[in-house]
Amino acid sequence: MLVLGVESSCDETGLALYDTERGLLSHALFSQVAMHEEYGGVVPELASRDHIRRAIPLLEQVLQTSGASLPQIDAIAYTQGPGLAGALLVGASVACGLGLALDRPLLGVHHLEGHLLSPLLASEPPEFPFVALLVSGGHTQLMRVDGVGKYGLLGETVDDAAGEAFDKSAKLLGLGYPGGPAISRLAEFGDPGVYTLPRPMLHSKDLNFSFSGLKTAVLTVVKNQTTNICEQDKANIARAFVEAIVDVLVAKCLTALKQTGLKRLVIAGGVGANRQLREALNAAAQKKRFRVYYPELEFCTDNGAMIAFAGAMRLKENPDAAERNYAFNVRPRWPLNEIGAP
Repeated sequence: MLVLGVESSCDETGLALYDTERGLLSHALFSQVAMHEEYGGVVPELASRDHIRRAIPLLEQVLQTSGASLPQIDAIAYTQGPGLAGALLVGASVACGLGLALDRPLLGVHHLEGHLLSPLLASEPPEFPFVALLVSGGHTQLMRVDGVGKYGLLGETVDDAAGEAFDKSAKLLGLGYPGGPAISRLAEFGDPGVYTLPRPMLHSKDLNFSFSGLKTAVLTVVKNQTTNICEQDKANIARAFVEAIVDVLVAKCLTALKQTGLKRLVIAGGVGANRQLREALNAAAQKKRFRVYYPELEFCTDNGAMIAFAGAMRLKENPDAAERNYAFNVRPRWPLNEIGAP
């Protein structure tokens, strides 16, 4: 089965072709980071307009690279939510238009399910069941994953997610957009122990997260500077911030593994590309004797490959999951726990 995946939930336009027998055939991605950098964050209207410009050229690129043709596509999967309403509508309209023209079934995919399953695209994918740490944009969640569509929520953020804390703290330090990679790079030049920032909910007796207090602590440190902050001081603050977030994420992951009795941990989402987090988790895995899996770096950010793959996995489990209903709709707010088995 050949599945076309369409992703347009925020500021990346991604298309991909996944074959259930041959694997990922081709994927193409356009990032709007350069456009939004001027504004210090994503401008929804600009994002939507840019998706319109990019979708069809990316489709043509994917077809040319894979050697496939439109009539060979068996089904179309697209990101139905969550995300920016206007951006989602662009991807949905492209998918539904193609589905109508080709008389092919459609499947709306949950964006976070795409991230959750993306490590299975790696050369050494994890087996079910596993614990997954999902750290993507406004979401930080720990899930037990027993199979496609079989997700149990173990814990989640009660306020700011890790990604939001990265972006907001980076802005406080005068760094560019996107803030996560910028503050992580700067942290590499910081000296340890100069600043000590809180580890929110580190010792709570649950698996929930809270990062708004950490962002506020960074704000307090910045405001307490009597003079302009020099670059080294920014690096010191960045290091303290990254260390605090990594300590919390690693500790919660270890607790989740202990509570579930599982020995496989999957990291998914944009923060999963963070070098400091990967180093800490790898060290913990070696010490505690569990395995940790990551998506390929190119699949940590939003992409069409994860949507095509998630759609293909659902259709493999249940071929009737896709429908020939071209009256498309999107779900800007869509809790992951509302997704059932295929």
